[in-house]
Amino acid sequence: MAMLERAEVEALGFAGVGRDVEISERAVFYGASRITLGDAVRIDDFCVVSAGAGGIAIGSHVHLAVGCTLIGAARISLEDFSGLSSRVSVYSSSDDYSGAALTNPTVPDCYRAVAHGEVRFGRHAIVGAGSVILPGVTLEEGVAVGALSLVTKRCAAFGVYAGRPARRVKERSRELLRLEAALLGEDAPR
Repeated sequence: MAMLERAEVEALGFAGVGRDVEISERAVFYGASRITLGDAVRIDDFCVVSAGAGGIAIGSHVHLAVGCTLIGAARISLEDFSGLSSRVSVYSSSDDYSGAALTNPTVPDCYRAVAHGEVRFGRHAIVGAGSVILPGVTLEEGVAVGALSLVTKRCAAFGVYAGRPARRVKERSRELLRLEAALLGEDAPR
């Protein structure tokens, strides 16, 4: 995987870029002026990050694995230490598929019914491969979502969720908070 040089990353026109950002030359960005990237962000091959009017905010120590998609008009935010495994799709907008309206962007808006809702990933929220996150979802701090899950509702802090639709299956350890403190202590200026 070939990563862009810092000058190439800056040339993409992001609203903000932190230190130690690694972006694959095969990732694609739309609305880069509405995207911010924190420190130690890595975005792998074939990711599509498309920021609508609400923008996309990616915190520090965040990884988007191969083939992730983030798209929609409403805001999408990934807080520090969150991450998406391969082929995760995050939508902050979705057409109404009930048949009460027409669908897809080739149809004039007056014939469509698009729902928009902010999507937020709290600190340490992680999502397993192939999962789908729908508009309006919040994954609170420490949430882990199993592979191939469909998340349609808020997930409470430090829960492990899985299924279609995703349901809480157990508690997640908070040991990662101690490890975060140790890491950040190492990163502190000396």
